[in-house]
Amino acid sequence: MKLDLIAFAVPFFIFFMFLEYTISRKRNKNTHQFNESIANINVGIVERITDLLTTGSFFFIFTWLNKNFSIFTIESNWITWILLFLATDLVWYWYHRVGHEVNLFWAAHIVHHQSEDFNYTAAARITVIQAVARGLFWSILPIIGFPAEMITVLLLIHGTYPFFTHTQLIGKLGWLEYIIVTPTHHGVHHSSNPEYLDKNYGDMLIIWDKLFGTYAEETVKPKYGLTKSLERHSFLWQHFHYFLELIVAVRLAKTFQQKLKVIFGSPNDHDPRIRPFLERKLSQKVTHMSLSDKLIRAIQVKTVTTITLLFTAILFSKYFTNTTLFFITIFLILSVIITGAMLEQKRWIFHLEFARLLLLCIIINSIFSALYFTGFTLTIISLALLFYNSINTKYQQFLFSN
Repeated sequence: MKLDLIAFAVPFFIFFMFLEYTISRKRNKNTHQFNESIANINVGIVERITDLLTTGSFFFIFTWLNKNFSIFTIESNWITWILLFLATDLVWYWYHRVGHEVNLFWAAHIVHHQSEDFNYTAAARITVIQAVARGLFWSILPIIGFPAEMITVLLLIHGTYPFFTHTQLIGKLGWLEYIIVTPTHHGVHHSSNPEYLDKNYGDMLIIWDKLFGTYAEETVKPKYGLTKSLERHSFLWQHFHYFLELIVAVRLAKTFQQKLKVIFGSPNDHDPRIRPFLERKLSQKVTHMSLSDKLIRAIQVKTVTTITLLFTAILFSKYFTNTTLFFITIFLILSVIITGAMLEQKRWIFHLEFARLLLLCIIINSIFSALYFTGFTLTIISLALLFYNSINTKYQQFLFSN
């Protein structure tokens, strides 16, 4: 069978999330909030499924750049592997630093910092926009002369190691603190304490921060999250609120130079009044309500189901057409949008559930083209349309009634 073994990254990371949660409970550490954990995992689910497209695309781009524009011809040996390791980590440092110091890149990276928890679920907050930006920075490596195969191996390492630096269960690691990025280093980076802002950009090595003057040691307990909490768990709002804020800021800027400054300027100069304005205009302000046990269980079931589908889709991706993979991706995106809206108890989610049903029928028919499958799915859709309002009423009562 032609299985995509990258799929096993999903249960691998989920196992460590659950292990960390179990240990933190035993140690009486309050490191996980239900809403935050679900919102974090939602972001990771979409990044994983869209990674099927971005990873293959960048391998092609790296190969093309190396073949047509490489400055040197670099062969694979132990010296060049060490040089590539240092080069990838240095490029990461500057990509990460630009991601915090330039508005356009901060709009892509801000999602990673929105969680007020610091744990392995927060490590999952990588967006496809951020992955693309990161790939563009790494495109310098094949131009230098490193082959795409070598770069891909190092990028897999860079995708795995940082996951384990997102935890509060590991303290300082002695002499290793002087060389590698540790959980305490990265906890500083994720904090909103004034003394910790824009510090510790390194991915695997902390030496770059010390070399370029952006290092800070943890001396006081970090407060995690943004300097102004987003207070939202909506998948869409988390991803696009800062892009919308930049659009408003650009429209308010009077001259072309001022507009460019908005896009490529510092987030420190961004007008903080724009977000509340957008929240009022788009009715995005949420009154926090406690979740019923029934709603929590429904969210848990939907999340587990979505993760299972994600794993299955990646594992058998080589057997799906590009069209089927596209519909599966949209189905998963709709699933996490719905889960995020459930956290905020939005009543309009039933309409997205119906859209998911339509997509599911399309996916089934694209995989199983037999006539009786088509008849079955058409029957399901017809019944759902016929009893749409009554099903909606039952759905709302099931989820939101106490």
